[in-house]
Amino acid sequence: MSSPTPLRADGGFPVVGIIGGGQLARMCQPPAVNLSLTLSVLAESPTASAALVVPHSPVGEHTDTEAVLAFARECDVVTFDHEHVPTEVLAALEADGAVLHPSPRALVHAQDKLAMRRRLTELGLPCPRWAQARTRAEVEAFAAEVGWPLVAKAPRGGYDGKGVLVCRTADDLTGWLAGVGEGGLVDGILLEEAVPFTRELAALVARSPSGQAVAWPVVETVQTDGVCTEVIAPAPELDDELARDAVQGALRIAGELGVTGVLAVELFEVRDPEGGRPAYLVNELAMRPHNSGHWSIDGAVTSQFEQHLRAVLDLPLGDPSARDPWTVMGNVLGGEHPDLYPTYRHLMARDPGLKVHLYGKGVRAGRKIGHVTVGGGQEDDPASLAALRERARHAADYLQGVVTE
Repeated sequence: MSSPTPLRADGGFPVVGIIGGGQLARMCQPPAVNLSLTLSVLAESPTASAALVVPHSPVGEHTDTEAVLAFARECDVVTFDHEHVPTEVLAALEADGAVLHPSPRALVHAQDKLAMRRRLTELGLPCPRWAQARTRAEVEAFAAEVGWPLVAKAPRGGYDGKGVLVCRTADDLTGWLAGVGEGGLVDGILLEEAVPFTRELAALVARSPSGQAVAWPVVETVQTDGVCTEVIAPAPELDDELARDAVQGALRIAGELGVTGVLAVELFEVRDPEGGRPAYLVNELAMRPHNSGHWSIDGAVTSQFEQHLRAVLDLPLGDPSARDPWTVMGNVLGGEHPDLYPTYRHLMARDPGLKVHLYGKGVRAGRKIGHVTVGGGQEDDPASLAALRERARHAADYLQGVVTE
């Protein structure tokens, strides 16, 4: 594979390869520059988000074994923009001697939700009640145990609400059951009880191959139609013991599964019906920088993207502490403005403290095309947090075209 730019800088600095050219790979470029690392990205196209800012971005599909092997041979370590690299490609990389972080043995728990549920249950970590189903009878048996509605998930391939169905009768799953044995339903359907949660949280940690681990503050994530639209760091009014338990749980998952790099653990906060203290249930895992951690670019001493690079290279990890009492991140979804640059003048004049991060992606309705971040406020002042949330909301809405002033 020819290289349009030299891959290795003077001084022996390593080359970090990322499979996938999405926005997560793109946001690794600034800390890579600051650390004098060389980033190389296997991008889906020359106009992929990361390919627009990473000089060495050969084009290739993550499903093409030969393209992936050729790419990895030019890198000291390889990590991932997403979890969708096929098992056979990962096996070929390992057989070829590639250094992969996270390893396929860890990554499978983010790729396969059934594997994740089995392992977390074995470890005694709190999860929703769940079952594997291949037939209507198995669906009805689980519903008889936990009650309707059920949450059905495709074990592989789902994200941002895709591959998830809330079903109120077995008839709602007729199409899914007909597809069992194919695609993302090769092993059947993951069924979960519909959890009556009070809000969604995320615990973000990073772990290095030598076992060092750090954790950022637990955050609250706000979902709209299955897509994260807002993150508040730290989660407001979070019970201290729950925060401690969530972080310890995330660190234990990282250690027991052998995760290297960033791990995001998405959580449900649940209340004891008898008035006891709140608790959590593990919803999903992601083994890469995650949307719930984008706030850390501007709001933490060490961002999740710098930390991920440090971790996969087994460098000492950075300080994950928050810079401000509050940081609010708002996701920008595609909307009415195909040309986003003209919106900058209004946003920068209205709010000089606002940070705007766009991903170089074409505008499409509902697509994540960027995020905005604001920080500050007073720890014990709910009004100051409300003001930050309003600033972030206005900026995201203005970029989307929901508001025009």
